[in-house]
Amino acid sequence: MSDELSFLAGGGEAARMIRERDWSSHPLGPPQTWPEDLRVALSLILNSPESMILAWGPDLHFFFNETYFPLLGPRVAWAMGERFDKVWADGWDQAKPIIDDAMAGRPKRFVDLPWRLETDRGPADGWWTFSYSRVLAADGAIAGLFILTNETTDKVLSDAALRESETRFRNMADHAPVMMWVTDPEGRCTYLNASWYAFTGQTPETMDGFSWLDAVHPDDRGWSGETFLAANARREPFSLEYRIRAADGTYRWAIDAATPRFNDEGEFLGYIGSVVDISARKAAEAALQRQNSVLETQVEARTRERDRVWHATTDLMGTVGFDGFLKSINPAWPRMLGWSEAELLAHPYAELVDPADHAAMADIVRRLRAGEEIAEFVDTLRGRDGIEHVIMWSATPEIAAGVFHVVGRDVTDQRRMEEQLRQSLKMEAVGQLTGGLAHDFNNLLAGISGSLELLQARLAQGRTGDTERYLNAAQGAAKRAAALTHRLLAFSRRQTLDPKPIDIDALVAGMDDLVRRTMGPQIRVETQPGEAVWPVRVDANQLENALLNLCINARDAMPDGGRLTITTDNRTLDEREAQARDLTPGDYVAMCVADTGTGMSPEVVRRAMEPFFTTKPIGVGTGLGLSMIYGFTRQSDGHVAIDSALGRGTTICLFLPRHRGEVGTADAAVAGPAPMATAGGETVLVIDDEPLVRMLVVDVLEELGYTAIEAGDGPSGMKIIQSDTRIDLLVTDVGLPNGMNGRQVADAARVLRPDLKILFVTGYAENAVLNNGHLDAGMQVLTKPFNMDDLARRIITIVSNP
Repeated sequence: MSDELSFLAGGGEAARMIRERDWSSHPLGPPQTWPEDLRVALSLILNSPESMILAWGPDLHFFFNETYFPLLGPRVAWAMGERFDKVWADGWDQAKPIIDDAMAGRPKRFVDLPWRLETDRGPADGWWTFSYSRVLAADGAIAGLFILTNETTDKVLSDAALRESETRFRNMADHAPVMMWVTDPEGRCTYLNASWYAFTGQTPETMDGFSWLDAVHPDDRGWSGETFLAANARREPFSLEYRIRAADGTYRWAIDAATPRFNDEGEFLGYIGSVVDISARKAAEAALQRQNSVLETQVEARTRERDRVWHATTDLMGTVGFDGFLKSINPAWPRMLGWSEAELLAHPYAELVDPADHAAMADIVRRLRAGEEIAEFVDTLRGRDGIEHVIMWSATPEIAAGVFHVVGRDVTDQRRMEEQLRQSLKMEAVGQLTGGLAHDFNNLLAGISGSLELLQARLAQGRTGDTERYLNAAQGAAKRAAALTHRLLAFSRRQTLDPKPIDIDALVAGMDDLVRRTMGPQIRVETQPGEAVWPVRVDANQLENALLNLCINARDAMPDGGRLTITTDNRTLDEREAQARDLTPGDYVAMCVADTGTGMSPEVVRRAMEPFFTTKPIGVGTGLGLSMIYGFTRQSDGHVAIDSALGRGTTICLFLPRHRGEVGTADAAVAGPAPMATAGGETVLVIDDEPLVRMLVVDVLEELGYTAIEAGDGPSGMKIIQSDTRIDLLVTDVGLPNGMNGRQVADAARVLRPDLKILFVTGYAENAVLNNGHLDAGMQVLTKPFNMDDLARRIITIVSNP
């Protein structure tokens, strides 16, 4: 660039336009000839970062810098050096008066002036700030105008939006149900809404920035003001609770919460906050505090009472963890079980529980883990002294703490008495059977005795042709007598209640013989099983007992004979039917016993289930039969219904819930051929106080090739056991005389000979003698009377198994 155009240096695209334009015909002439005043002025605008115009000379020739390009739009290509009135012809009428004032020495500045321009983006409405000032030549003459331009459209629109926002805020705040306020960065209050003035009675005219504190209670004014200013200095949110004076002069509690405000650049603008009347909450808190104080006193009293119960009760109380350990126990535990509290807490709870109850206990814990409260369940705990305690529990889970709370009561004696009562009722029913059974047994004994007498006479005469017929007759009668005895003993045995899925039709069929013999010849017995009757889950022995008691009651109601009908069928009870029977809607099996007897009056029907109520003569009945049936049925989640009227008989139905699982079936014993002798030098000790039975057992053993040793009672057998004699198997009767029964002999023998195999033979159903029906490994039971082949087969099986 030549020195003559150095004033264009740094002018960018605008300087290029000046250099490249043909100025030869322009009134100003070429740039090399321009006066120094013009050169200086142009250098100033071309290098300015602001948008600037230079209007030069009387004709106001138009010069501009690169920052001004966007305002010209399509004009930028030709506007450089042209007359002002030509470049901005569309705005000249508006601009000329301003330019004239400026040229006359009256500088003009217009802020946020609306202007519609043809820009490079097309026509646009915008807002501009213009500053007009004249340029003087070196001799003081007016040479032209400087025009500084800044578009303020964004600012104007932003300010308008802010004003609109503030208007909306004030409108919203003045209609808000809570008091609201705004402060500046120094903490002076610049705005309080209408709710503040209405609540406090203050007026906008009295507010001076901090006069809001005048409404605060004198005792709260100092600390609340200090807290506000401290938060203001840290620019932090804050929340205060203080008392504020209402317009009526009373003081009410309020919560004042505020958040700092910042602009887009992060500059702190002050706070916006709200004040809410919390007097009602404070009053409620005070009332709650008073109530809590009362409750605390009551809790302390209840705690003392609970502690007294905790320490004094004989019931077991405690907390059990889902990890299987006791967490806390009351003193009743050590007193009952004999272990110290530390010992009980240190070992898993399951170690206290009878192993037979472990599976049921695991199910209880699973239900508790699922959040279920269990009102009643039973397990058996064994104390340090070996005594077992049957405990009735209730339990409540506390899932979050991983524990459940239990209360247990020792019902051992109660269960024993209930069992004795059930047994006495059962034996009462057995007593009702004896007349018919005696007649049946007399017939069977006559058949056995007559057959043996005829067999003896034929043998004495040397006639052997018909002997097999008499032997078969005697053996058949003996087998029928044995089957009848087994059925009666099975019915009368003592046993623990054991609900299991059963086929109710099979149970009724199995009772058919006993029922018919009990009814006698004057009563016709009919059984009407339903079609595909559902299984039920009950204690089979109890249900047998209930059925026999119902049949005996029916027999007594038909002194002149009649018809007894036993039916079973499926019933589905809807909401109405179930509610009438105090049951849950669903599927049930109904077992009904109907008679054609005398029937009952409504009063008797109403009281029939009451304990000790009976219409039978004194000494004939206890009055507990139906009440026990009712109790058993309710324990099985069922119901008893009675339909009766005088003169038209009685129907009693037991409704039992349907069981949806499978019914277990016992494998039938399959008779095989007579066993062959398989002995290999084994020795068997036989103990039985009945010589005939002992003889038969010994004969079977010798037929099989075993060596047999005999003893007539327990003490005699123990002497042999204590000797050095080889004994591979002990066959012993359970009911032995002279101080030791068969079980006691077996237990003593196992102490001396731990691997001794034992076969009990018994004519009793008292499985209590066999340790409540529990047999150790290597022990088996055979019930009298038995088939000799069965005896031989059982002996071979026991001896041959390792």
